[in-house]
Order: sequence, then C-alpha cells, then structure tokens
Amino acid sequence: MPEQAPGARVWQAVGVPRSPEQIQQEIDAARESLGATLDELAFRTNPKRLSNEAKAKVQEFLASPPGKALIAAVGLLAAFVITRRIVRAVRD
Repeated sequence: MPEQAPGARVWQAVGVPRSPEQIQQEIDAARESLGATLDELAFRTNPKRLSNEAKAKVQEFLASPPGKALIAAVGLLAAFVITRRIVRAVRD
C-alpha cells in the first residue's frame, strides 16, 4: 500500500473499524463538500451572470482600439456594399 502523508484521510468502505460518531462526521463532511460543490456549479452556470459577463467583455473590447477599428471596418464594408447595390440598381 502506498505511503500516506501524515494526517491524510483515506475513505475506505471496509476494513477499518469506525465508531458511529466517526461515520456521522464523515457523512457530514461529505454533505458539506457536496453542498459547496453544488453551490459553485450553480454560480458558474447561472445564465444571467454568464450573460452579464459576456456583455461586459464585448463592451470592453469594443471600447478598445482594436474594437474601434473593427467597428470602423464593418461600417466601411457596409457602406461599400450598399453603395455598390445602389450603383448596380441605377445601371440596370
């Protein structure tokens, strides 16, 4: 059996006699750990929070120099496409 760090606790289903109090403590610790894990998962997957974070990241990017350049490029492309369609419509 591999050596364990001093004070490390290893869960074992059989082979180690435990008192009812120890078993209850282990159950309580597992319940608390599971509750904390579920709370963390609920926080991480909250759609409202994820939406707000994504919105803030997009706004931050669009306020940066590369974001402003992207907005200008999209505007220029849209103006080009619209002008080209108008010119083609007038020629036909």
